[in-house]
Amino acid sequence: QVQLVESGGGLVQPGGSLRLSCKASGVAFSRYGMGWYRQAPGKERELAAVIFSSGSTNYADSVKGRFTISRDNAKNTVYLQMNSLKPEDTAVYYCRAAWGNVYWGQGTQVTVSS
Repeated sequence: QVQLVESGGGLVQPGGSLRLSCKASGVAFSRYGMGWYRQAPGKERELAAVIFSSGSTNYADSVKGRFTISRDNAKNTVYLQMNSLKPEDTAVYYCRAAWGNVYWGQGTQVTVSS
């Protein structure tokens, strides 16, 4: 049974930081491309960042220079370090695992507000 469990969301002021974690179980984690997607109210889900099994990364233009995705294969965990947060970063953040099959986590809410 595949499970992706996100954590680390919450309320933060503009300019603040958060680190999201996604722990995977039931998959050969090191083989999977892992991504963080986000969905704001009334908007479609969009890619924020992805890290491939090789360790290479890609970022949406809107988060480049502020977000950093990383993975620890020994812990079956992918992280998203979010700095200089803006109100427009407010969304539910979802973890995604892809290698042939695609799996999603349940999401964690990030709210950036003063």
